[in-house]
Amino acid sequence: IDQSDSRPTNDSISHTSDSTNDSISHVNPTEVKMSQIVMPSHSNHRQELSVGQLLKWMDSTACLSAEKHAGCSCVTASIDDIYFDQTISVGQVVNIKAKVNRAFNTSMEVGIVVVCEDLFTDRRWRVCHAFATFVTQRSASGIKLSPLRPGSQQQQEEHSLAAERRRMRRVHDDIIKDLSPCRYICMDPLPSRWTGGVVAAEKTRVESVELVLPPHANHQVNTFGGQIMAWMVNVATIAASRLCHAHPSLRSIDMFTFRGPSQVGDRLLLRAIVNNAFRTSMEVGVQAEAYRGGGPNRHINSAFMTFEVPDAHGNPRTLPRIRPEPLHGERRFQEAIARKKIRLDRKYIISCKQAEVPLSVPWNPSNQVYLSYNNVSALKMLAARNNWQLNSKEDQVCLYTLEEQGSLSFRVEAELDVSAQRAFRLLGDLRNRTHWDRHYLECDLIRSADKDDFLYRVVAPSVDPAPGGSANQDAGVLQEFILLASRRRPCGPGDPYVVALRSVSLPTHPTPPLLPLLPLPHPPPRGGISYYNQASPEVLPYISTDIAGLSSSFYRSFCCCRQYLTQNCLGPGDQDQDPEQDQDQDCSSLDYVTLL
Repeated sequence: IDQSDSRPTNDSISHTSDSTNDSISHVNPTEVKMSQIVMPSHSNHRQELSVGQLLKWMDSTACLSAEKHAGCSCVTASIDDIYFDQTISVGQVVNIKAKVNRAFNTSMEVGIVVVCEDLFTDRRWRVCHAFATFVTQRSASGIKLSPLRPGSQQQQEEHSLAAERRRMRRVHDDIIKDLSPCRYICMDPLPSRWTGGVVAAEKTRVESVELVLPPHANHQVNTFGGQIMAWMVNVATIAASRLCHAHPSLRSIDMFTFRGPSQVGDRLLLRAIVNNAFRTSMEVGVQAEAYRGGGPNRHINSAFMTFEVPDAHGNPRTLPRIRPEPLHGERRFQEAIARKKIRLDRKYIISCKQAEVPLSVPWNPSNQVYLSYNNVSALKMLAARNNWQLNSKEDQVCLYTLEEQGSLSFRVEAELDVSAQRAFRLLGDLRNRTHWDRHYLECDLIRSADKDDFLYRVVAPSVDPAPGGSANQDAGVLQEFILLASRRRPCGPGDPYVVALRSVSLPTHPTPPLLPLLPLPHPPPRGGISYYNQASPEVLPYISTDIAGLSSSFYRSFCCCRQYLTQNCLGPGDQDQDPEQDQDQDCSSLDYVTLL
């Protein structure tokens, strides 16, 4: 389950013969399938499968896959965003497939895909997908999970991207906390006097208690995560209905984390309220707490769900405005606006096809994590391709090309007598590139987005315009660009070092959306450097003269880079030891990547 699974699809699902053969020959040993026919007892008032029931089936399937790999009991730790673009009717079949994408020390990422099947028309379509994290039970906390070795190209992509998604999950809560309304977004003003046509938020408040019984628990008497999610969906739907006085449809659930377990005998206190209503959608906040007897309440989970109200034609209806409660209600009202922006950024940047993402996306603190994810994941997916063609080889430098879907990608690689850690530090700081790349006249660090992501201002010379090129490409005109550099150290043995680059734009630095960069190389497993570049039609005019071979500036740029790394292979006094590199000493390869 790779990034392509998060893209909207047509009603039918098709696979190329190559990918089918590839998946058949390398079956993931953790794969688990579940098929359920939707009965009236599973449906809502519209005779459609209720989302709560679907979540229970998804969680059960994913848990079985996790336990198949771990060999011990596992529990749900978190689930990424879920978008429900399609519905499932009574009588149709739900096919759920789950498999472990990657196992870390004590946690696993499990990919889940839900496909609906119409038995009468033999039609299939994808309903949703999700990524869930499972951890081993505390009783088995001493167990270290065995690594999962990818076999096919698709499994390699999944395995590689899992590390980047894991990084994004770890900072998700911090993103929400840091995005205080007064700092990063333009908030909707709260009217000093609310007039007619509004609904008081307190009228949408719902509180419900559920007793956890044996049917709600797994074989370890812990409450199923899917069951908790189903109860949360129930109270959230009631809250949304009180605002719109209609039957709303759940469209998405934000990423959330289970903060603690609950067991048979616990009482689950569920609270829900509409935080904000936009023109055609509303956000409902839900909180789940567990208690037993006279003991204190334990916070189990919080979630934010987005609802719409479809009309007779399936189009979303306009919703009434909502008047927030005093104090905390106003805070929730404003935070819902921030989350909506984050939600749109996350869905757009992560879910779009690589070819559909603009060459230069506006950067801001609310989308920095998702831009970095898209930057690194696009590179890793490109590196995992297995149909590269050797174009030329000179002085142990190999040039590979790959043509697919209207884009031309190329890879340059060679061995290098420099340690991976040292090369990573030299190439990871773009300011060093002015020493060897004539296309970097100036390079300044604008800001550090975090400890692994940086924004640079690069000044480059113009190139000769292609036929029909614009006038601003005349020779002698300098061009200024903003680059997002995402640096990643190995997540585990066998992972490469990664430096991924992409153009972004800043309001303070209006720039063209394209930077012509000549390549730089990479080292194979025993020490070397690889350079990847995916050239869209807009980029091709800049590199077309270099595709024929490595005899021109393309090759000279690499030689300058190799010479620079060799001359600086050992920094003064550092003895080639990276203080941040403690558990990854076995990783000896470096991927240096530029994506435009």
